[in-house]
Amino acid sequence: MLKISVITLCKNNETTIADAMQSFQMQDYPNKEHIVIDGASTDNTLYIIKQFNPDILKSEPDQGMYFAANKGIALATGDIIAFLHADDLFASPNVLSRMAETIEQNNADAAYADLVYVSKDNVDKVIRNWQSGSFSPKRLKFGWMPPHPTFFASKQVYQTYGVFDTSYRIAADYDLMMRFLSKPNFKVSYCPITTVKMRTGGISNRSAKNILNKMREDLRAARSNKIGGLFTLIFKNLRKAGQFFGK
Repeated sequence: MLKISVITLCKNNETTIADAMQSFQMQDYPNKEHIVIDGASTDNTLYIIKQFNPDILKSEPDQGMYFAANKGIALATGDIIAFLHADDLFASPNVLSRMAETIEQNNADAAYADLVYVSKDNVDKVIRNWQSGSFSPKRLKFGWMPPHPTFFASKQVYQTYGVFDTSYRIAADYDLMMRFLSKPNFKVSYCPITTVKMRTGGISNRSAKNILNKMREDLRAARSNKIGGLFTLIFKNLRKAGQFFGK
């Protein structure tokens, strides 16, 4: 049975961290570990985390979320690595089981699924529905990308193709997935279930400045991975419009 390492990054998330911790503990998959990387929180976040007794807890100042993510990857002992943000929660108790099954049955390097954006104050209220659909390399040029919180990849993939590029402040997850998915021998499988409920109000959408910076970094990532350019970025943003329908 594959071991799955779930990494949670947090800093001053006292209002949401318990939901994330509990949704991990409710997973029915037995061979799992929870790694929590805290950026030296000054509120009650650490106290709450300790009530759930995660497998690994590291709390210290860091240089940003992608530095923290790479720290978590280095500490992971699992065969598969996934992320659960402090503001998010797994959509059902069988997420890890279904994703492990998808990877094993298809002998895949990674798997991804669907995601819903939910109200910050009511996680049962769906705002947007991100249905990924099947992967093909050609879709990358037209702005297609699976939601990173649903992305489960083998640790060997990180060891082969690298971890998060910390020169990005907002779009390192987009860069990382394009780097992986653009490799000719990379095998990825789609699991058509909703795995994550993501609260609205993430860092990339908090201000017009952040949105602009995200677009700049997305364009840089597309070009550096030789996926496309401005055309790719335009289609990537147009795809978001469809997520508000069919909720």
